[in-house]
Amino acid sequence: MTMRLRFAVFTLLALLAMGAAQARAQVVKVVVDDTIQPISEEYIDRAIAHADKTHADAVLIELRTPGGLDGAMRGIISKMLASPVPVIVYVAPSGARAASAGFFILEAADVAAMAPGTNTGAAHPVVIGGGQLDNVMKEKIENDAAAFMRSFVSKRGRNVQVAESAVRESKSFTDAEALQQGLIDYVAKNEQELFQEIASKPVKRFDGKEVSLNLVGKPVVPFEETLREQILGYLMDPNITFVLLAIGMLALYTEFNHPGLIAPGVIGAIAILLAVFALNLLPVRFAAVALILAAFVLFILEAKYTSHGVLGAGGVVAMVLGGLLLVDAPIPEMRVKLVTAVAVALPFGAITMFLMSLVLQAHRRKVQTGSPALIGEIGTAQSPLEPAGKVFVHGELWNAISTVNLAVGEQVRVTGVDGLTLLVEPVRAPVHSNT
Repeated sequence: MTMRLRFAVFTLLALLAMGAAQARAQVVKVVVDDTIQPISEEYIDRAIAHADKTHADAVLIELRTPGGLDGAMRGIISKMLASPVPVIVYVAPSGARAASAGFFILEAADVAAMAPGTNTGAAHPVVIGGGQLDNVMKEKIENDAAAFMRSFVSKRGRNVQVAESAVRESKSFTDAEALQQGLIDYVAKNEQELFQEIASKPVKRFDGKEVSLNLVGKPVVPFEETLREQILGYLMDPNITFVLLAIGMLALYTEFNHPGLIAPGVIGAIAILLAVFALNLLPVRFAAVALILAAFVLFILEAKYTSHGVLGAGGVVAMVLGGLLLVDAPIPEMRVKLVTAVAVALPFGAITMFLMSLVLQAHRRKVQTGSPALIGEIGTAQSPLEPAGKVFVHGELWNAISTVNLAVGEQVRVTGVDGLTLLVEPVRAPVHSNT
């Protein structure tokens, strides 16, 4: 009797625990509204790990992106395919798109869905570097991307041939076209409608198993980016990185020319470090960095030598080109914009040349303090100079030695300083009479 009672209690507790676990089950929601880059990969990776740890029913990725970097895209897909929790990718809201790398991510999902009025596709690989490739290399890159697409689309039971056409022919599809041609599973107006659709049939996972997902009524919990990810995601905008790089260079230049200000040095160091960290995560052309440094040198030379603006104009052109070529990304959204490059280059050049001109003027300016500042000053003899005596110069009475004898009241010019004695000469040469 006691054993039976214990078994009944144990069974009851187990059922209660299972019920509580089911009650706690939820949908972890991730919003990716940006280019696909290393921070996106880190964010999605954390979300999947969190969903697994909390025993969530699914991960919902609300996606809208123009595309991004191939390496980050492949990293995200790798984590999605290995996820112990089903991953739903939903292109939303209406008007959004999942282009290029976004199309690959959409096709890799356990459940692929789109909101009405969205589009996807245009996944042809773009060569980083912008150079022309020979036909063999171009074919290799296309074949690699197409094979990657086939590797998971076929196991998801979607239309491999149509998906491959988005890679080889850059085809794009509306939500209706994607559903009709078997690229996605559902078109839904909102999340709850999508969950109702998903509950209607089993979901085929990457390993071939089929699972049922009943997400209707389950809490959808947003998974937020960390402060670090938010900051780094902001820095992943090449325009921000370019501005930071310019600010850092200008601030450090100011500190070098005015040692002891401290603030420009601190600001410059922080800006440069942030820019370097961001550029380390982006595909950078080092030739563009050389152009930016060359522009800096040209601005300095313009202030130092008279070139009638030729050096300054060359510096502006070099900086604009350096900015435009700085980030070698496959999509325009991940490159420095022309308006940003020009808006940075013009004031940067003007400020640099202005600061340099101040430095050069300070070096050329006559010394205004100390004994050397007295040279060239005009004074008055306060006693006969025969040749030694007293003179009044610059508001002070000095001992002086003259090159010729002078009477009281005559004006003298300081020609040198010997300790506390001035060396003077008459302002006007003495008149010699003929005898």
